[in-house]
Amino acid sequence: MSHSDPANDGPLRPDGTPFPVVLSEAEWNERLSPAEYQVLRKSGTEPAFQGEFTDNKAKGTYSCRACGSELFTSDTKFDSQCGWPSFYTPLAQDRVLYLEDRSGGRIRTEVRCANCGGHLGHVFEGEGFDTPTDLRFCINSISVNFAETN
Repeated sequence: MSHSDPANDGPLRPDGTPFPVVLSEAEWNERLSPAEYQVLRKSGTEPAFQGEFTDNKAKGTYSCRACGSELFTSDTKFDSQCGWPSFYTPLAQDRVLYLEDRSGGRIRTEVRCANCGGHLGHVFEGEGFDTPTDLRFCINSISVNFAETN
């Protein structure tokens, strides 16, 4: 569960400190499309199998659509057939934050950008995927941008 900062009505880190990138809700609304805002700032979810990066096989880096922080690489992306881009590890552990999510009547682990607090998706463990971590970071395409590398 995330805490709110009364000054910007946004989430705080689990330790109560603000994120490095702090904008007002009006500034986030200006920066993000309505659909991006709904997912990144309000913890929404895009429909399964409709995101632009679900089937992306190109080599490159995925970064937070809200702040530009690099989060995942194509080297750790795999086809989990869950309907969203899946990765088995972030670019570095300090790039994401993990929060308990009790919405929807179950306990899950929410993944947020450590730089701006934007909602990225959820991480699931122990599902039997043949990956080095047995983790599946299920990330909303609308939460990230992709920069292709040669």
